[in-house]
Amino acid sequence: MTESPNKDPKWIAGVKPPAEMLNMSMIGIYERECREQPWRLAELIRAYSHDSAVLEELNKLRHIASNAGPILFLGMGASYCSSIVGSVWLQSCGRSSFFADAGEWLHYSMPVWDQVGGSILTTASGESAELVQLCRNNPGNPLALICNNEKSACWSLVHQRLPILAGPEYGNATKTYTNATAACIILASHLAGRSWQDHADRLLDTYENTLNHVFDLRHQLEDFCRGARNIELIGRGPTYGSAIMGALCIREMAGNRAAPHSGAGFRHGPLLDVSNSHVAIIFALGRGAELGLKLAQDCNARGGKVILVSAEDHPPSEKFLPVKLHEVSEPWESLTSILVPQSLTLGMIEQHGANLRPRFQYGTMEE
Repeated sequence: MTESPNKDPKWIAGVKPPAEMLNMSMIGIYERECREQPWRLAELIRAYSHDSAVLEELNKLRHIASNAGPILFLGMGASYCSSIVGSVWLQSCGRSSFFADAGEWLHYSMPVWDQVGGSILTTASGESAELVQLCRNNPGNPLALICNNEKSACWSLVHQRLPILAGPEYGNATKTYTNATAACIILASHLAGRSWQDHADRLLDTYENTLNHVFDLRHQLEDFCRGARNIELIGRGPTYGSAIMGALCIREMAGNRAAPHSGAGFRHGPLLDVSNSHVAIIFALGRGAELGLKLAQDCNARGGKVILVSAEDHPPSEKFLPVKLHEVSEPWESLTSILVPQSLTLGMIEQHGANLRPRFQYGTMEE
Protein backbone atom coordinates (compact mmCIF):
# COMPACT_ATOMS: atom_id res chain seq x y z
CA MET A 1 0.00 0.00 0.00
CA THR A 2 1.44 3.40 -0.99
CA GLU A 3 0.25 6.76 0.32
CA SER A 4 -0.75 9.30 -2.32
CA PRO A 5 2.02 11.79 -3.06
CA ASN A 6 1.63 15.28 -1.65
CA LYS A 7 2.90 18.33 -3.54
CA ASP A 8 3.87 20.07 -0.29
CA PRO A 9 6.98 18.77 1.52
CA LYS A 10 6.16 16.32 4.28
CA TRP A 11 8.66 17.64 6.80
CA ILE A 12 9.52 15.41 9.75
CA ALA A 13 7.06 16.19 12.58
CA GLY A 14 5.43 18.74 10.25
CA VAL A 15 8.25 21.26 10.84
CA LYS A 16 10.75 22.63 8.32
CA PRO A 17 14.26 21.93 9.68
CA PRO A 18 16.50 24.85 10.69
CA ALA A 19 19.35 25.60 8.32
CA GLU A 20 21.98 24.50 10.85
CA MET A 21 20.58 20.95 10.85
CA LEU A 22 20.94 20.60 7.08
CA ASN A 23 24.73 20.84 7.37
CA MET A 24 25.21 18.51 10.35
CA SER A 25 26.58 15.00 10.03
CA MET A 26 24.44 12.00 10.94
CA ILE A 27 26.74 11.34 13.90
CA GLY A 28 26.27 14.89 15.15
CA ILE A 29 22.51 14.75 14.68
CA TYR A 30 22.23 11.39 16.44
CA GLU A 31 24.20 12.54 19.49
CA ARG A 32 22.34 15.83 19.66
CA GLU A 33 18.96 14.09 19.60
CA CYS A 34 20.05 11.57 22.23
CA ARG A 35 21.19 14.37 24.51
CA GLU A 36 17.91 16.23 24.03
CA GLN A 37 16.06 13.40 25.77
CA PRO A 38 16.18 14.77 29.35
CA TRP A 39 14.57 18.11 28.56
CA ARG A 40 12.17 16.69 25.99
CA LEU A 41 11.02 14.13 28.57
CA ALA A 42 10.69 16.82 31.24
CA GLU A 43 8.57 18.87 28.82
CA LEU A 44 6.24 15.93 28.23
CA ILE A 45 5.87 15.17 31.93
CA ARG A 46 5.06 18.83 32.67
CA ALA A 47 2.45 18.88 29.90
CA TYR A 48 0.81 15.63 31.04
CA SER A 49 0.73 17.00 34.60
CA HIS A 50 -0.46 20.56 33.99
CA ASP A 51 -1.52 21.30 30.39
CA SER A 52 -5.31 21.70 30.35
CA ALA A 53 -5.73 20.37 26.80
CA VAL A 54 -3.70 17.22 27.52
CA LEU A 55 -5.49 16.65 30.83
CA GLU A 56 -8.84 17.01 29.07
CA GLU A 57 -7.85 14.32 26.55
CA LEU A 58 -6.67 12.00 29.33
CA ASN A 59 -9.96 12.42 31.16
CA LYS A 60 -11.92 11.71 27.98
CA LEU A 61 -10.02 8.45 27.59
CA ARG A 62 -10.71 7.23 31.11
CA HIS A 63 -13.96 5.57 29.98
CA ILE A 64 -11.99 3.05 27.90
CA ALA A 65 -10.93 1.26 31.09
CA SER A 66 -14.55 0.43 31.98
CA ASN A 67 -15.32 -1.13 28.59
CA ALA A 68 -15.57 -4.89 28.23
CA GLY A 69 -12.60 -6.55 26.56
CA PRO A 70 -8.85 -5.97 26.74
CA ILE A 71 -7.06 -2.73 25.91
CA LEU A 72 -5.02 -3.05 22.72
CA PHE A 73 -1.75 -1.18 22.14
CA LEU A 74 -0.63 -1.00 18.49
CA GLY A 75 2.50 0.36 16.83
CA MET A 76 5.23 -0.21 14.27
CA GLY A 77 9.00 -0.13 14.78
CA ALA A 78 10.00 2.08 17.71
CA SER A 79 6.35 2.88 18.42
CA TYR A 80 5.66 -0.85 18.77
CA CYS A 81 8.37 -0.96 21.45
CA SER A 82 6.65 1.88 23.31
CA SER A 83 3.34 0.05 22.98
CA ILE A 84 4.84 -3.03 24.63
CA VAL A 85 5.74 -1.00 27.72
CA GLY A 86 2.29 0.58 28.00
CA SER A 87 0.51 -2.75 27.63
CA VAL A 88 2.79 -4.62 30.05
CA TRP A 89 2.32 -1.90 32.65
CA LEU A 90 -1.46 -1.96 32.29
CA GLN A 91 -1.40 -5.75 32.72
CA SER A 92 0.75 -5.34 35.84
CA CYS A 93 -1.85 -2.93 37.20
CA GLY A 94 -4.53 -5.62 36.86
CA ARG A 95 -6.26 -4.50 33.64
CA SER A 96 -6.38 -6.96 30.74
CA SER A 97 -4.27 -5.64 27.87
CA PHE A 98 -2.08 -6.84 25.03
CA PHE A 99 0.18 -5.38 22.36
CA ALA A 100 0.36 -6.15 18.67
CA ASP A 101 2.31 -5.21 15.58
CA ALA A 102 0.07 -2.88 13.58
CA GLY A 103 0.82 -4.63 10.28
CA GLU A 104 -0.07 -8.04 11.67
CA TRP A 105 -3.25 -6.66 13.23
CA LEU A 106 -4.28 -4.98 9.98
CA HIS A 107 -3.98 -8.14 7.89
CA TYR A 108 -4.95 -10.90 10.30
CA SER A 109 -7.01 -9.55 13.20
CA MET A 110 -9.60 -7.16 11.79
CA PRO A 111 -12.47 -9.69 12.33
CA VAL A 112 -11.91 -9.53 16.11
CA TRP A 113 -11.22 -5.81 16.51
CA ASP A 114 -14.74 -5.20 17.82
CA GLN A 115 -13.94 -7.54 20.74
CA VAL A 116 -11.39 -5.21 22.34
CA GLY A 117 -12.38 -2.58 24.87
CA GLY A 118 -10.32 0.15 23.25
CA SER A 119 -7.23 0.66 21.10
CA ILE A 120 -4.19 2.87 21.61
CA LEU A 121 -2.26 3.59 18.39
CA THR A 122 1.26 4.95 18.82
CA THR A 123 3.16 6.49 15.91
CA ALA A 124 5.89 9.12 15.82
CA SER A 125 5.29 10.11 12.20
CA GLY A 126 1.55 9.63 12.02
CA GLU A 127 2.14 8.60 8.40
CA SER A 128 2.90 4.86 8.64
CA ALA A 129 0.81 3.14 5.99
CA GLU A 130 -0.46 0.42 8.32
CA LEU A 131 -1.57 2.84 11.02
CA VAL A 132 -3.22 5.20 8.54
CA GLN A 133 -5.20 2.28 7.17
CA LEU A 134 -6.15 1.14 10.67
CA CYS A 135 -7.42 4.63 11.47
CA ARG A 136 -9.58 4.48 8.34
CA ASN A 137 -10.80 0.92 9.00
CA ASN A 138 -11.66 1.30 12.67
CA PRO A 139 -15.10 -0.32 13.14
CA GLY A 140 -16.17 2.40 15.55
CA ASN A 141 -14.53 1.16 18.73
CA PRO A 142 -12.85 3.61 21.12
CA LEU A 143 -9.57 4.66 19.53
CA ALA A 144 -6.81 6.91 20.86
CA LEU A 145 -3.69 8.17 19.11
CA ILE A 146 -0.28 8.96 20.61
CA CYS A 147 1.62 10.90 17.93
CA ASN A 148 4.50 13.32 17.35
CA ASN A 149 3.10 14.95 14.21
CA GLU A 150 -0.01 17.10 14.47
CA LYS A 151 0.00 17.62 10.70
CA SER A 152 -0.12 13.90 9.92
CA ALA A 153 -2.76 11.71 8.32
CA CYS A 154 -3.35 9.77 11.54
CA TRP A 155 -3.80 12.96 13.55
CA SER A 156 -6.49 14.14 11.13
CA LEU A 157 -8.33 10.80 11.24
CA VAL A 158 -8.53 10.29 15.02
CA HIS A 159 -10.47 12.51 17.42
CA GLN A 160 -8.86 11.51 20.75
CA ARG A 161 -5.18 12.37 20.54
CA LEU A 162 -2.17 12.79 22.81
CA PRO A 163 1.09 14.48 21.74
CA ILE A 164 4.57 12.98 22.04
CA LEU A 165 6.22 16.43 22.22
CA ALA A 166 9.66 15.20 21.14
CA GLY A 167 10.21 17.73 18.37
CA PRO A 168 11.50 16.80 14.90
CA GLU A 169 13.81 13.79 14.79
CA TYR A 170 16.17 13.36 11.85
CA GLY A 171 18.08 10.25 12.95
CA ASN A 172 16.58 6.98 14.10
CA ALA A 173 14.12 6.88 17.00
CA THR A 174 15.71 8.05 20.25
CA LYS A 175 13.82 10.94 21.83
CA THR A 176 10.56 9.94 20.13
CA TYR A 177 10.86 6.44 21.64
CA THR A 178 11.55 7.92 25.08
CA ASN A 179 8.64 10.36 24.99
CA ALA A 180 6.22 7.93 23.34
CA THR A 181 7.05 5.34 25.99
CA ALA A 182 6.48 7.87 28.76
CA ALA A 183 3.12 8.81 27.19
CA CYS A 184 2.12 5.13 27.03
CA ILE A 185 3.07 4.64 30.69
CA ILE A 186 1.12 7.73 31.75
CA LEU A 187 -1.97 6.76 29.76
CA ALA A 188 -1.84 3.19 31.09
CA SER A 189 -1.50 4.54 34.64
CA HIS A 190 -4.44 6.86 34.03
CA LEU A 191 -6.61 4.00 32.74
CA ALA A 192 -5.65 1.85 35.75
CA GLY A 193 -6.24 4.62 38.28
CA ARG A 194 -2.58 4.61 39.34
CA SER A 195 -0.66 7.73 40.32
CA TRP A 196 2.47 8.33 38.27
CA GLN A 197 3.72 11.88 38.88
CA ASP A 198 5.96 11.10 41.86
CA HIS A 199 7.59 8.19 40.03
CA ALA A 200 8.16 10.33 36.95
CA ASP A 201 9.61 13.17 39.02
CA ARG A 202 12.04 10.79 40.72
CA LEU A 203 13.13 9.57 37.29
CA LEU A 204 13.77 13.13 36.16
CA ASP A 205 15.90 13.78 39.25
CA THR A 206 18.56 11.37 37.96
CA TYR A 207 17.82 10.89 34.25
CA GLU A 208 20.22 13.47 32.83
CA ASN A 209 23.07 12.30 35.08
CA THR A 210 22.34 8.71 34.07
CA LEU A 211 22.44 9.62 30.38
CA ASN A 212 25.73 11.49 30.75
CA HIS A 213 27.30 8.63 32.73
CA VAL A 214 26.21 5.99 30.22
CA PHE A 215 27.30 8.03 27.20
CA ASP A 216 30.71 8.55 28.80
CA LEU A 217 31.05 4.74 28.59
CA ARG A 218 30.39 4.56 24.85
CA HIS A 219 33.98 3.84 23.78
CA GLN A 220 34.31 1.16 26.45
CA LEU A 221 31.03 -0.40 25.29
CA GLU A 222 32.11 -0.30 21.64
CA ASP A 223 35.50 -1.84 22.42
CA PHE A 224 33.84 -4.62 24.44
CA CYS A 225 31.52 -5.47 21.53
CA ARG A 226 34.06 -5.07 18.73
CA GLY A 227 34.37 -8.19 16.60
CA ALA A 228 31.20 -9.82 17.90
CA ARG A 229 29.31 -11.77 15.24
CA ASN A 230 26.05 -11.40 17.15
CA ILE A 231 24.76 -8.90 19.69
CA GLU A 232 21.72 -10.12 21.60
CA LEU A 233 19.58 -7.73 23.68
CA ILE A 234 17.52 -9.38 26.38
CA GLY A 235 14.83 -7.92 28.62
CA ARG A 236 11.73 -8.80 30.58
CA GLY A 237 8.53 -6.86 31.14
CA PRO A 238 9.10 -3.15 30.44
CA THR A 239 12.66 -3.78 29.26
CA TYR A 240 11.51 -6.23 26.60
CA GLY A 241 10.46 -3.14 24.66
CA SER A 242 13.91 -1.67 25.37
CA ALA A 243 15.57 -4.80 23.97
CA ILE A 244 13.69 -4.53 20.68
CA MET A 245 14.31 -0.79 20.44
CA GLY A 246 17.99 -1.22 21.28
CA ALA A 247 18.44 -3.81 18.55
CA LEU A 248 16.70 -1.52 16.05
CA CYS A 249 18.99 1.34 17.04
CA ILE A 250 22.18 -0.69 16.56
CA ARG A 251 21.05 -2.20 13.24
CA GLU A 252 19.68 1.00 11.72
CA MET A 253 22.41 3.42 12.76
CA ALA A 254 25.53 1.21 12.85
CA GLY A 255 24.60 -1.61 10.47
CA ASN A 256 25.64 -4.26 13.01
CA ARG A 257 23.67 -7.44 13.49
CA ALA A 258 21.63 -7.30 16.68
CA ALA A 259 18.64 -9.35 17.80
CA PRO A 260 16.17 -8.83 20.68
CA HIS A 261 14.74 -11.50 22.96
CA SER A 262 12.61 -11.83 26.05
CA GLY A 263 14.49 -13.34 28.96
CA ALA A 264 12.42 -16.52 28.90
CA GLY A 265 12.55 -16.71 25.10
CA PHE A 266 16.34 -16.47 25.10
CA ARG A 267 16.71 -19.21 27.70
CA HIS A 268 14.54 -21.61 25.71
CA GLY A 269 16.69 -21.94 22.62
CA PRO A 270 19.11 -19.11 21.75
CA LEU A 271 21.14 -19.63 24.93
CA LEU A 272 22.30 -22.95 23.46
CA ASP A 273 23.97 -21.04 20.61
CA VAL A 274 26.04 -18.74 22.85
CA SER A 275 29.78 -18.89 22.22
CA ASN A 276 32.80 -16.61 22.34
CA SER A 277 31.48 -14.83 19.22
CA HIS A 278 28.43 -13.51 21.09
CA VAL A 279 27.75 -10.45 23.22
CA ALA A 280 24.57 -10.38 25.28
CA ILE A 281 23.25 -7.06 26.60
CA ILE A 282 21.04 -8.15 29.49
CA PHE A 283 18.69 -5.73 31.24
CA ALA A 284 18.61 -7.02 34.83
CA LEU A 285 16.27 -4.40 36.23
CA GLY A 286 13.04 -4.36 38.22
CA ARG A 287 11.36 -7.57 39.24
CA GLY A 288 13.37 -9.56 36.68
CA ALA A 289 16.78 -8.50 38.02
CA GLU A 290 17.74 -11.84 39.59
CA LEU A 291 16.68 -13.76 36.51
CA GLY A 292 18.80 -11.44 34.38
CA LEU A 293 21.85 -11.95 36.57
CA LYS A 294 21.47 -15.73 36.42
CA LEU A 295 21.17 -15.60 32.63
CA ALA A 296 24.32 -13.49 32.47
CA GLN A 297 26.20 -16.10 34.47
CA ASP A 298 24.95 -18.83 32.14
CA CYS A 299 26.06 -16.87 29.06
CA ASN A 300 29.52 -16.39 30.56
CA ALA A 301 29.71 -20.09 31.37
CA ARG A 302 29.21 -20.87 27.67
CA GLY A 303 32.01 -18.50 26.67
CA GLY A 304 29.85 -15.51 25.72
CA LYS A 305 30.48 -11.92 26.74
CA VAL A 306 27.86 -10.00 28.72
CA ILE A 307 27.04 -6.35 29.30
CA LEU A 308 24.86 -6.46 32.42
CA VAL A 309 22.63 -3.43 32.90
CA SER A 310 21.45 -3.30 36.49
CA ALA A 311 21.00 -1.11 39.55
CA GLU A 312 23.61 -3.06 41.54
CA ASP A 313 27.39 -3.11 41.75
CA HIS A 314 29.10 -6.07 40.08
CA PRO A 315 32.84 -6.66 39.51
CA PRO A 316 33.90 -6.53 35.83
CA SER A 317 35.96 -9.17 34.07
CA GLU A 318 37.28 -9.87 30.58
CA LYS A 319 33.87 -11.22 29.51
CA PHE A 320 31.63 -9.29 31.88
CA LEU A 321 31.01 -5.53 31.69
CA PRO A 322 28.54 -4.21 34.29
CA VAL A 323 26.72 -0.90 33.74
CA LYS A 324 25.06 0.44 36.86
CA LEU A 325 21.99 2.68 36.50
CA HIS A 326 20.09 4.66 39.10
CA GLU A 327 17.17 2.60 40.38
CA VAL A 328 13.78 3.87 39.20
CA SER A 329 10.21 2.74 39.75
CA GLU A 330 8.60 0.15 37.50
CA PRO A 331 8.03 0.57 34.52
CA TRP A 332 10.27 3.63 34.10
CA GLU A 333 13.34 1.40 33.67
CA SER A 334 12.21 1.15 30.05
CA LEU A 335 13.52 4.72 29.66
CA THR A 336 16.85 4.31 31.45
CA SER A 337 17.80 0.89 30.06
CA ILE A 338 17.61 2.07 26.43
CA LEU A 339 20.43 4.54 27.11
CA VAL A 340 22.98 1.69 27.04
CA PRO A 341 22.35 0.54 23.43
CA GLN A 342 21.99 4.20 22.41
CA SER A 343 25.44 4.88 23.85
CA LEU A 344 26.92 1.76 22.26
CA THR A 345 25.48 2.86 18.92
CA LEU A 346 27.13 6.28 19.21
CA GLY A 347 30.44 4.60 19.99
CA MET A 348 30.06 2.38 16.93
CA ILE A 349 29.22 5.15 14.49
CA GLU A 350 31.98 7.39 15.84
CA GLN A 351 34.40 4.51 15.18
CA HIS A 352 33.06 3.21 11.86
CA GLY A 353 30.64 5.80 10.47
CA ALA A 354 26.84 5.92 10.37
CA ASN A 355 24.77 3.50 8.34
CA LEU A 356 22.03 6.08 7.72
CA ARG A 357 21.88 9.55 6.25
CA PRO A 358 19.78 12.26 7.91
CA ARG A 359 16.20 12.45 6.64
CA PHE A 360 14.28 15.69 6.79
CA GLN A 361 11.10 14.65 4.97
CA TYR A 362 8.91 11.58 5.16
CA GLY A 363 9.36 9.34 2.16
CA THR A 364 6.75 7.16 0.54
CA MET A 365 5.10 5.09 3.23
CA GLU A 366 4.74 1.47 2.14
CA GLU A 367 3.80 -1.75 3.88
